[in-house]
Amino acid sequence: MVKRSGNYLKVPEVCDELGIARSTFYDWRAKEQGPPCVRLPNGSLRIRRTDFEKWLNDLEDAA
Repeated sequence: MVKRSGNYLKVPEVCDELGIARSTFYDWRAKEQGPPCVRLPNGSLRIRRTDFEKWLNDLEDAA
């Protein structure tokens, strides 16, 4: 099954949506506090839109 690229976000897209610096995203990732990522064969990271939205909802519930 082939997924459309619209289901995945690039790191800069996530950072723009959250209004954070890329370094903040990688700090969260290093602390395992960021959204789950998929590493592509070329080393790039992608974040599934559904995982990103679930991560945001989980943060809201924790507040």
